[in-house]
Amino acid sequence: MKDFLAISDCSTQQLRELLDESSSLKAQYKSGQRNLCLAGKVLAMLFEKPSLRTRMSFQVAMLDLGGHAIYVKPEDIGGIGKREPIKDMARVLSRYVDGIMARTFEHKSVTELAQYADIPVINALTDWSHPCQAMADVLTMKEHLGRIEGVKIAFVGDGNNVARSLALAAGKLGMKMAVASPAGYELDAASIDTTNGFAAGCLVQTNDPRAAVADADIIYTDTWVSMGQEEEKEKRRQDFAGFEVNADLVAAAPPHAKIMHCLPAYRGFEISDDVVESPNSIIFDQAENRLHFQRALLKKLMA
Repeated sequence: MKDFLAISDCSTQQLRELLDESSSLKAQYKSGQRNLCLAGKVLAMLFEKPSLRTRMSFQVAMLDLGGHAIYVKPEDIGGIGKREPIKDMARVLSRYVDGIMARTFEHKSVTELAQYADIPVINALTDWSHPCQAMADVLTMKEHLGRIEGVKIAFVGDGNNVARSLALAAGKLGMKMAVASPAGYELDAASIDTTNGFAAGCLVQTNDPRAAVADADIIYTDTWVSMGQEEEKEKRRQDFAGFEVNADLVAAAPPHAKIMHCLPAYRGFEISDDVVESPNSIIFDQAENRLHFQRALLKKLMA
């Protein structure tokens, strides 16, 4: 396992090993112990899109493991692949640091970095995929539900990068998922086919959020307007009418269903404030688990 670019690239065994290592390191660090396996190692963090959780979780994870992280702002590089070819950036960075984390718009940016770099490359988010988020989410589900196999996720909202990565993780790990989206915002057919190729019948797409949550263990939502879609904000708000995760929708789900959101949350849009603050919300546990999963991932790739 040289890189971590998409869930679909990983075997079920690799994903399970990462989850196990995440739990192990989390327990170790919670008890005050330290594993300094990355002492002297440096991670370059390339950002085209700003992020609170991504920057903090990766930087703290490197520090926890004894290493260092260098934050590279968008203006520092003039856009990935714009001021200079990605293949040049990859080969130069390979001579300076021990790993690259990239948060980009285009997915091909991280795949090209990985193609030309001699060091591990981690996808910290692209418009197509968000594998670190999905795996931190699965870790959170396992902690709260005590299992992964057979867990039913209802994803309510845009069939976006998070929905895609969660679906692929579900297909690899024996889970089930329903994606409820307005017409025109569904998950793409290729991702649905790929997921169901991993596990037949694992994923269904619907336009009815109440049907999706009816037997769900997890109700998951994400922003309706991702970075780069700001001009579509008002149209999307109208198109997603009826898809807010609010008390009425939650009441259609089993009482034990947990609420998840990858943050930042726009309360009053895709999710109501009372649901975020409800006893069944595990939103901030999943935010914390970005740190614990990524610590395990960095150890796997860079130790």
